[in-house]
Amino acid sequence: MINRDYTQNLGGSARYPYYLRALTSTFPRSNFAVPRILSSSEGKLSHRPIVTLTTDFGTTDHFVGAVKGVILDIVPDAAIVDISHAVQAFDVLDGALAISQAYSYFPNGTIHMVVVDPGVGTVRRPILASSDGYHFVAPDNGVLSMVYAKEERVHVRHITSEHYFRVPVSNTFHARDIFAPVAAYLAKQVDSHKFGEEIEDYVRFAAPKPKATGENRMRAVVLKVDRFGNLITNVTPADVPALFTAKPGAFKIVVGSREITEIRTTYAEGSPGEVFGIIGSMGYLEIAGNRAAAAQVTGAGKGSEVSIILGEGVAAGKGA
Repeated sequence: MINRDYTQNLGGSARYPYYLRALTSTFPRSNFAVPRILSSSEGKLSHRPIVTLTTDFGTTDHFVGAVKGVILDIVPDAAIVDISHAVQAFDVLDGALAISQAYSYFPNGTIHMVVVDPGVGTVRRPILASSDGYHFVAPDNGVLSMVYAKEERVHVRHITSEHYFRVPVSNTFHARDIFAPVAAYLAKQVDSHKFGEEIEDYVRFAAPKPKATGENRMRAVVLKVDRFGNLITNVTPADVPALFTAKPGAFKIVVGSREITEIRTTYAEGSPGEVFGIIGSMGYLEIAGNRAAAAQVTGAGKGSEVSIILGEGVAAGKGA
């Protein structure tokens, strides 16, 4: 087992916040049943082949267009869906969050191409991961970690069949020259086993979890800030069930410059400008506002610490 520790101090200038600890894990073959691999032998899809794209490329350069061109040149009838090209640059965790929240809403047989690849051109491997319903084409850097956590069975191959690649292969644009053509040939129902041998030492990291820091106290973190300024934390109802009962006891959520003492069920339930907690569509506790950017109001952002305090001794205070 190879450990890769990306730990950084909170509040530092490093790209990754303190909580991201990426690990390479070896999965014993005996722990996993071999999943069904989608292949041409199962017959044609009942819909146009679908390829989704999740990248940190943005939309101001030619990168996304070039990738789509490669796919359409190989499979002209492909439906290409942009999940997001606004993943934070070089941020593997942000990419992992994005694909994990979207992939399962697509029809069976969809090919998901996920490219957040700060190690492009290095020895990191291109991989093809197959679950019971989907294929994922990505660099082997942990960007599929949250997919692995959700899927019961997964089958991962190191992509080594270079005759599927574009020639020449750029050292800086594997999305165009390796991942896009592989995704396209998968969309043409080329069998997954033709792209390379199965591997078991693929990279994944454990998503950061809230930690108890004392009796009735917990420390969490902001995983991301969405475009509305909501602070998405790593807290789920299972982590602090007392916080999400119909009548929770006294509590306080401290983030940035604010103390939040209200949990709402909808954004509109809050008063205009109020900052409050809510369980969002991602399944995490969000610090949100009614028509207000909680990130701006609290002064917090990605990587900011979130403290949760429960109990009768919590000092009263409003989050508005």
